[in-house]
Amino acid sequence: MAVTPMSSTSTSGSMTKRDLIDEVVKLYPRFSGRDAEVMVNAVFDSMTDALARGERIEIRGFGSFVVKHRQAREGRNPKTGALVPVAAKRVPFFKVGKELKLRVDGKQVPESERSPAPPSAPPAGV
Repeated sequence: MAVTPMSSTSTSGSMTKRDLIDEVVKLYPRFSGRDAEVMVNAVFDSMTDALARGERIEIRGFGSFVVKHRQAREGRNPKTGALVPVAAKRVPFFKVGKELKLRVDGKQVPESERSPAPPSAPPAGV
C-alpha cells in the first residue's frame, strides 16, 4: 500500500496533530482514534526525549533533526536599542531530506532515491 499525501481537514491550510491522528485512523482503520492518538503522541514524545538528550534523529526520505548550540551573545532591545545579554542555549533544527524537498516542489523522485514503502496493512478485523 502506497502512502498517499495527507489531506488536511483544517481550513487554515495547516495540519494539526488532530489531523495527523485522523489520517492514521483513515489509513489504518483497525486502530481506534484513541490508539492512533497514543501512537502519534508516543512518536512525538520519543523524538522530544531524544532531542533533549542531544541525539540526532534521521528519518530517511523526510529529513533529520539535530540540536544546535547557540553561543551567548549580546542582542538589542528593539524598542530602546539597549544592549541585552542573550544566554547560550540549545535549539532544535530540522534539515529537510532530498526526497521531501523534491516532493514538496512537485518534482518526481527518482526510483533509486525513494524510501521503501511501509508494509501493507492487513484487512480490518484480522
